[in-house]
Amino acid sequence: MTEKLQDKLRGTGVAIVTPFTRSNAIDFLAFEKILNHTISNGVKYIVLLGTTGESATLSKLERQTLIEFTIERIDHRVPLVLGLGGNNTSELVLSIHGTPFKDIDAILSVCPYYNKPTQEGIYQHFKIVAEASPVPVILYTVPSRTCSNISASTTLKLAHDFSNIIGIKEASGSFDQIFHLLKNRAEGFLVISGDDAITLPLLAAGADGVISVVANAFPKKFSEMVRLGLKDDFTAARKIHFELIDLINALFLDGSPGGIKAALTLMDLCEEIVRLPLVPVSKDVHKLIKKLIDKLIKK
Repeated sequence: MTEKLQDKLRGTGVAIVTPFTRSNAIDFLAFEKILNHTISNGVKYIVLLGTTGESATLSKLERQTLIEFTIERIDHRVPLVLGLGGNNTSELVLSIHGTPFKDIDAILSVCPYYNKPTQEGIYQHFKIVAEASPVPVILYTVPSRTCSNISASTTLKLAHDFSNIIGIKEASGSFDQIFHLLKNRAEGFLVISGDDAITLPLLAAGADGVISVVANAFPKKFSEMVRLGLKDDFTAARKIHFELIDLINALFLDGSPGGIKAALTLMDLCEEIVRLPLVPVSKDVHKLIKKLIDKLIKK
């Protein structure tokens, strides 16, 4: 029997970074190294061109080249989820229609930002996205970045009305909202943590996994924590959670993906280069990340 996509996406997905060279071009050698590092160490799927991948500062040509390169290098080892969202609904539909979806398993579509739509506007936006997308859609709510939130009731209505809306990456930070989703969702609808730091308690409440930042650097350890949580072995999962939590928090002190790129640089996986308007983390944060990584590697 063919495994359902929802089953393939239960566990740890990695919001993959986009490494850059010192000349500010995409570093494809480093990118392939990070892809192999994450896949060989247990992540269930790759999320390409998300916030962590600095998609906002990539040109259309760079995005397309990166998609093609990723598909080729993944070579069907794990599913690929493509970040494809925006705050101009008609332009987003054009982007969907212009995307070659062969070997792309789903899209991750962020709540429209800046415009501050009502819940009805958010519903109508994702209605159009669902109707336009030839692959399943995972919603993404992250109010700290977008200044808008997909409420639990809107999410549940969208999931009920459109069979190809199969889940949500939940980074609202609201346990009440997430618990409402977990209590009232239909069978098979994925609730995915969008915050590494609270993934463990969400797994305890019945969440299906995480789309992770720290898994770029520590895919084996973080994926194992998630696997244990999904098996209800919270004694063992809690031990890994507390091993990683200080690093997870440090990675976001000066914003993401600056923190994770500092970690990956210290692990000789890529250069510590982000594109403006982002800048690298401060010296103090860099020292802290190094100290925490050194401690983890010694364990």
